[in-house]
Amino acid sequence: MTEKPALTLHLAAPRGFCAGVDRAIKIVEMALQKWGAPVYVRHEIVHNRFVVDGLRAKGAVFVEELDDCPPDRPVVFSAHGVPKSVPAEAVRREMIAVDATCPLVTKVHNEAARHAEAGVQLVYIGHEGHPETVGTMGQLPEGEVLLVETVADVARLQVRDPAKLAYITQTTLSVDDTAEIAAALRVRFPLIQVPAHDDICYATTNRQAAVKAMAPKIDALLVIGAPNSSNSKRLVEVGRAAGCAYSMLVQRAADIDWRALQGIRSVGVTAGASAPEVLVNEVIDAFRARYEVTVDLVETAVETVEFKVPRILREPLKART
Repeated sequence: MTEKPALTLHLAAPRGFCAGVDRAIKIVEMALQKWGAPVYVRHEIVHNRFVVDGLRAKGAVFVEELDDCPPDRPVVFSAHGVPKSVPAEAVRREMIAVDATCPLVTKVHNEAARHAEAGVQLVYIGHEGHPETVGTMGQLPEGEVLLVETVADVARLQVRDPAKLAYITQTTLSVDDTAEIAAALRVRFPLIQVPAHDDICYATTNRQAAVKAMAPKIDALLVIGAPNSSNSKRLVEVGRAAGCAYSMLVQRAADIDWRALQGIRSVGVTAGASAPEVLVNEVIDAFRARYEVTVDLVETAVETVEFKVPRILREPLKART
């Protein structure tokens, strides 16, 4: 019998589900329990195929637009948030709508509304086309929120009044990249108002910090997450920037390129905020099948945040009249 080579798995903590994702999944499950199947969900509730497929098997129907939902069935808005026009249309159609927007994204929406009421134009640091970006920019009329993705974009900005300007950010960005863009904004627009509290969510910040802490110890980094998950892709970038050249995104164990890992004796494993722990365990088991594994926990923070589900899910079901 061939002896397995030794390998150390450095396991990031925290990793995986954040409070907003946990709440969003719970909202869909509670909606199915309350109203029965099908329950419609506008956009993927979170960016993870395993999670989405699991909810679909329970009776959730995922659609891209509200027009795809029948008016007599409940609809859930995804954790990423939606433009203001979407819940307004649900009200017009007299639909049962449940908002699963992460409360930390809602905080940014409220921030945008407060600035708009004061006549302040907004600069939004985010990724074009991402659902969170679309939802946040859709809180205000067109032209009131200007999108920047890079420092170069800052130089090209045309604003209405440099003295009445503020910036907000997507919650799932790279902490370091965002700080660089924010610094460029402050240099170009010295009077720009900054967020009272960092818009990048605690979970994104914590997961990136854990990757930075493990980077000097590892020869390779595997980030478990979906290719359309912003926070997961940022973890890969953070790993590379911290010195781990082989930093790869995998959806699950079957995606691991074992040939690329030949000869490696130290691997870091983390998971994006929408990846369930079952997929982390699957990856660990795949390594144990091939190596004599020692697990080293790299813990940089302990998360205790919990978010309540909307009141509509906690109220008794009302009989239709």
